[in-house]
Parts: sequence; structure tokens; C-alpha cells
Amino acid sequence: MAHEGKKSVAIVGAGLAGTSAALGFTDAGHDVTLYSDRDRESLRDKVPPTGVGVLFGKPREWDAEIIDDLYEVGNTTGISVRLHSGSGDDRADVLEFNPDYGYVAQAVDLRLRADDRLERFLDRGGRFEVASVDVDRLDEIAGAHDLTLVATGKGGLSALFPVNESRSHYREPQRKLLQVTLTGLDHGPGSFAYRSSAGGDHSLFNLDSENGEVFVGPFLHKDAGATWSFIVFAKPEGAWAPKVDEVTDASSARQAIVDIFTEYFPADASVIEQLRIIESDPVSWLKGAVTPTVRHAVATTRGGHPVAAIGDTAIAVDPVAGQGAANTLIQVAELVKAAKEHDGAFTEDWLEAEFEKHWERRGRAAVEVTRLYLGDPDYATHLELSFPAAAVDTNIAAALFGLLSDPNPLLTLETRDDVLAFITAVAGEPADDVLGRFEPAGRFASATEPAAVS
Repeated sequence: MAHEGKKSVAIVGAGLAGTSAALGFTDAGHDVTLYSDRDRESLRDKVPPTGVGVLFGKPREWDAEIIDDLYEVGNTTGISVRLHSGSGDDRADVLEFNPDYGYVAQAVDLRLRADDRLERFLDRGGRFEVASVDVDRLDEIAGAHDLTLVATGKGGLSALFPVNESRSHYREPQRKLLQVTLTGLDHGPGSFAYRSSAGGDHSLFNLDSENGEVFVGPFLHKDAGATWSFIVFAKPEGAWAPKVDEVTDASSARQAIVDIFTEYFPADASVIEQLRIIESDPVSWLKGAVTPTVRHAVATTRGGHPVAAIGDTAIAVDPVAGQGAANTLIQVAELVKAAKEHDGAFTEDWLEAEFEKHWERRGRAAVEVTRLYLGDPDYATHLELSFPAAAVDTNIAAALFGLLSDPNPLLTLETRDDVLAFITAVAGEPADDVLGRFEPAGRFASATEPAAVS
């Protein structure tokens, strides 16, 4: 029961969404109980991370409303991008650019982020109950609390919240995903320095027009510290998908990464081969697939009690544009503020209104920028124009990746003329002049130049 004068809040699920909400609502003066089907040790050490969880720029401001920044490792200020096309003798190095973001991105093990929040929640007197919660138990919990939030991710209780068909653009995964964290190379100036002068201050993003994308970034692992996290976004019909399917453990995940780089990105391969698995963390890898889905974020339990979905339970996006953790933290931070200012009951109407605010504030734009980075046909013109322009003008490259920090400007670019006007405004010269200077890259520089032939 809640203490006198406090509203009671129940949160089901103890990942990033659940622990952030638990800490945020506790600090806002509510009486909070957090439910999980795993104990704290298991959450931290016996399950894989649910993603890389990069926070690109602005979402870190919302996160700072929940918890102070505890991390100095895993911070980056830009990205090195390369696009390849074709295969065999027809394979070509198309374009590259190395923009500074204009902000700081941060990649920290989500298990560590969640555990640090859980620790502070417990220190502040929050209750943590280890128990499985099904729909019947959820009904009981919702009946005993003023506000109940479901943060069980893309599985779990998400089926309680119907899919919003008008906001969900896909009915199947757009990529097969493989994530693994590797060690053996620090984040200093020598790391991947051939890709840009920034070295380890920049992440890497390799795009293959037929097979998918690979993101590589400096990462803070929960135990091993400064490491490198990889995520492969394999197109289901491409040659990488079978390699993802064959992964069964950390060693085979590493080998799949090495094989992809050796065959498709040989300029990077000599560096990738230096990296090793984290022996102390056998669950430092994950494979799977996400069907990008937006759900109706408010449901009613069997007993007539409203419950609300947060995080991936409400909006699940493919991680290619790094919007999942960002979307979660912004939704939670704004919901905590709204609840603190709200005097009445947390009714179904109130919960739905707050989700609609989140949808307009960030959710819709997060979905659309993810579609852009997935190469959705609706954004073919945007990609056709913006990537060559980014290869010519670093300001356009920075603006393109600025959409990961604040995706809302994308919503204003509806037509070809809109995109051309955007290029013109950012470059300070006509878009036709910018695009007219584009030339294919030819051949990318290698990490280790081949020895001279005698």
C-alpha cells in the first residue's frame, strides 16, 4: 500500500524502461514497486544486453532528468560512414564521409545502466519484487495501485496492447540482427585511426547495398570496461543472413563478424581480427529480429483497470537508427513530469493523452527516421540525394546524423523539392552544385597498406 499522501505506482519489467521509471517516479515522490521475473544478479550477469543502446545527443538531456551521468567510457563525437555496392567483380566503393555529430553520443551496456538505476531505486526505499507477472497477476497489481506501467519489452505482456495498424508500417522484420561486444583494442588514437583523424572518438557505419549494415562503436561493457560493440543488420534475403543464423555463442558471433569484414570490408579486416570475445561474459552476444511495431499504449485489464505501456512495449523500432533507448528515456522522463503535476486519478483518458503527446514529441519521428535508415522505399529520394551530398559537404553529413539526436526535422522533408531545399540551406549553396561535385570513392583506404611488391 502507498504511504499516506503518496500515489502508488507499479512497474512490471526491470530493463532500461522499468528501472528508469522506477527511479524517476520514486524521486518524484511516489510510492513505487518494481516487478521482475529475474533477480538483480540475473538481470545484470545472466542475460544478454537487449541492444547497444547508444544515446545520440539530445536524449541524454532527458536521461539526466532521471539519473546523473555516471559514465566517461563509450562516448563518441562523430562517425565514419562508408557505402559499398555490388558483389564480386562488380563490387564498388561508392562514398564515404566522416562527420562530427555536433553532440556527444554514448554507448553503455544496458545491463549496467539498468543496474545502476535499480541500485539507486533500492537505496531510496523502492520495493523490488521478483515474481512472474501474467495477465491475471497484472490485473491484481493494477487494482492495488494508482498507476501501473508495463515495461516487459517486445515480448512478455506486450500482446495486451493491440497493434496500431495505422502507425505500424511493417508486418515482418526488416533485418536479422547480431550483436556482440569484443575486447582487445582500446579507444585511443590508434584505434581505427585510418578511418578518420578522430580515431576512437568516432564510431563506424558500413553499408552494403545488397546485404545490410554494420555498426561498430566504442562501448562501456559492464565488467570489461572499454570495449567495442558490433551490431550487424542483415537483410533477410542477403548473404549475411545465413551467417547470423549459424551463430550459437560468443565465439561464433565473433567469427561471423570477422568473416563479414574479411569478405565485404577487407579494408577494416586487419583491425577486426585483433578483437577477442569477453571470456568472463558468455552472454555478451545476442541475435534475433524486430518487427517494427507501434501499439495502442493503453489497455484495460480483466478487472477494468487501465495500464500503460512504456518503452519497447509501446513502440518497438529496428535498432538501425538508435532510437529505441532514446525513445524509452524521453517517454519515461516526460511521463514522470506529467504525473508529478497531475492531481487527479491516472485514468485511461489521461494515459492515452500522455502517450499522444509522446508520439508527437518523439515517437512518430523516431519511427520515421528508422524507416529512413532502413532504406524504406518511401525514403528512396531522401537517400538518393542526401548520401551523395553528405559525401561532398560535411555539414550535410552532420545534419544527416543529427537526425539521430533529433529526428523531428525529417518530418518536414516530404518531397524531392523539400530535400533539395534542405541540402541548399545546410550547404549554403544550390543543391545542384553540391550534387554535381559528387564522384564515386573509387577505393577506400585500408587499415594496413599492403607491402610493396619487389
